[in-house]
Amino acid sequence: MPTYVRTEKCDGCKGQDKTACMYICPHDLMLLDKDGSLTGHPMKAFNQEPEQCWECYSCVKICPQNAIEVRHYADVVPMGAQVQPLRGSDSIMWTIRFRNGTLKRFKFPIRTTAEGSANPYGGKPEANLAEIDDPTVLFTKDLHKGDTSQFLHSK
Repeated sequence: MPTYVRTEKCDGCKGQDKTACMYICPHDLMLLDKDGSLTGHPMKAFNQEPEQCWECYSCVKICPQNAIEVRHYADVVPMGAQVQPLRGSDSIMWTIRFRNGTLKRFKFPIRTTAEGSANPYGGKPEANLAEIDDPTVLFTKDLHKGDTSQFLHSK
């Protein structure tokens, strides 16, 4: 379900060249309507192609004004319910409001890594290119002992 911006909360990230949601969106869907010509709301961000939204919640979590929400699926959040994440410096607090008004809050720690400092191969063995075509030498080799029938052979 797509994200949408609550214009009464959005401040356009105080007139920066690029809003936080524009910076974080992996699909480049968020846009700042500087003069209001596109939406009628000047200096407010908006999702320019809601049907293309990946529902990754990145913009929702990064918005400093908590102005971005997601239209949720009916089977996850029935009519009248609401889910809202609030990102802190070391955790994300998820607030769930059920149809009957009950509130539940869940706090999860987050790991922040400086941009460019992540090591995706840290702690993993070096690849041995001589074994690249051997179907028995895989990352999951111990899960499929002796049975290689499910492996694709490219010979």
